[in-house]
Amino acid sequence: MRYLPLSDADRRQMLSVIGVKSIDDLYSDVPKAALNPKIDLPAHKGELEVERMLGAMAAKNRAAGAGPFFVGAGAYKHHVPASVDHIIQRSEFLTSYTPYQPEIAQGTLQYLFEFQTQVAALLGMEVANASMYDGSTACAEAALMARRITKRGKVILSGALHPHYAAVARTNIELVGDKAHFMPVDIEGTEDLARAIDADTSCVIVQNPDAFGNLRDLAPLASACREKGALLIAVVTEVMSLGGVKSPGEMGADIVVGEGQSIGNGLNFGGPYVGLFATREKYLRQMPGRLCGLTTDADGKRGFVLTLSTREQHIRRDKATSNICTNSGLCALAFTAHMTLMGEAGLRRVAMLNHEAACKTADALARVKGVSVLTKSFFNEFTIRLPKNANDVVEALAAKGVLGGVPGERLWPFDKETHNLLIVAATECVSDADIEALSKALKESL
Repeated sequence: MRYLPLSDADRRQMLSVIGVKSIDDLYSDVPKAALNPKIDLPAHKGELEVERMLGAMAAKNRAAGAGPFFVGAGAYKHHVPASVDHIIQRSEFLTSYTPYQPEIAQGTLQYLFEFQTQVAALLGMEVANASMYDGSTACAEAALMARRITKRGKVILSGALHPHYAAVARTNIELVGDKAHFMPVDIEGTEDLARAIDADTSCVIVQNPDAFGNLRDLAPLASACREKGALLIAVVTEVMSLGGVKSPGEMGADIVVGEGQSIGNGLNFGGPYVGLFATREKYLRQMPGRLCGLTTDADGKRGFVLTLSTREQHIRRDKATSNICTNSGLCALAFTAHMTLMGEAGLRRVAMLNHEAACKTADALARVKGVSVLTKSFFNEFTIRLPKNANDVVEALAAKGVLGGVPGERLWPFDKETHNLLIVAATECVSDADIEALSKALKESL
């Protein structure tokens, strides 16, 4: 059975209408080396054969739950209660994807309203939107928002900002003609970002905890930004840290963005995830995405509505604040369900378990000959220096059934100083036996 809805004649007619000779012409701006790469797969197979082949390929992956797991660097393994999966399937919440008609989408609107409330409280800000695509695109949107507010065109990116976030931000910054100023890679979290701010700076983007795990006090930098008319954008890739770490809003950040995957959402081999975005109320109308509000109807009953929709699906594209602010509805619902089940006390308890596991792991690895723990102050993630290439060590650990972390070379391949660094994350899912297994395997691998 062939699932091909268009004939060759249909395609020729479509190409004629848009004025190109072939489908290849539509990809003329893409480097030829990136087009049609050879893939080691047969051209076609029957459905059962495809299932068998793809199943065999999938079996080569090692799942996070298959053994000791210390991988982080922007995506974290946390325990998600089974009740979350039950709640997100309930019909009163799982209504329309996009709540254009509030009278039939009250469940969706209500949980998005609750989501906004939770995110604003977590990030220490006054307003939050109804979620975004993921953390990296939220970061890029924040830079564009700072441009609209300050009318300036220079963005300073911390040397310890996650490289994937920095790359997405750079793409969007440079597309509008602005300049991305990258600070040198900052392993120990000691960079002086304030000195880089000048009269052209629209914002400074800094991560906390940073990509190497360092915890930072953002208050002095926030003060320096205010003095020079720039905005401080804080990035949080590990939202679970906010159960134990002072929020960026409390430290003076103007915009806070982050990745909400840690709460309610599993790793899922790479997604989908949910972007968090919050800011101060005075910048409300420059915030991308959608804002759900609480109101009363004609009969005086409580109701939820879309209060602000500054995205291209709702208004003219040239007036929209954003074109990539997809609302990750189901992931936002899972976030809200998990947060509601934990409550403040539960979140603080889980955060403490994370920190305790990380401290135990760091202490154990520090006792391994040749290993140095570089991160002085951390939440659940830290960086160690190894006496040999971290890529080779990670492969050796994997062969022993332990996923030991993320090599610095994978994130900063251009910086040789990172090639012997290993970024290790320990969450509440890490047991004492896991820590012992990592320590033992590392000793053997070195």
